[in-house]
Amino acid sequence: MQRTRILFLALALSTGLASAQAQVGQPGRLLASNCFQCHGTNGNGPGFDTLAGKSASEIYQELKEFQSGKEGNGIMARHAMAYTDAQMQLIANWFASQAQTSR
Repeated sequence: MQRTRILFLALALSTGLASAQAQVGQPGRLLASNCFQCHGTNGNGPGFDTLAGKSASEIYQELKEFQSGKEGNGIMARHAMAYTDAQMQLIANWFASQAQTSR
C-alpha cells in the first residue's frame, strides 16, 4: 500500500512538472510579447519592421545597437536598455523562429 502511494505521488509530481513546462512554451516568447504593439504578436507587425523569420543574429545586433545608443534614443532604445544580453538573445531567437506572413 505504501509503495502504491509513493508511486502515485511520484507520477502526480512528474505529470505536474511536465504540464508546467508545456505552459512555458518556447523560451523568449514571453519577453517578445512586449513587442506586439509595433511588431505584432509573432513579429508580423502592423506597419513597423517585420521581425518574423529575420536572422536571430541580425535582430540581436540591432537590439545591441539600440541599447548602446547608436540607433538614437527613441522607444526601441528604451526597450533595449531594459534587457540583458541573454534576454535579447532569447527575443531574437523567438522572432527568428516565427514564420513570416505576407501582408
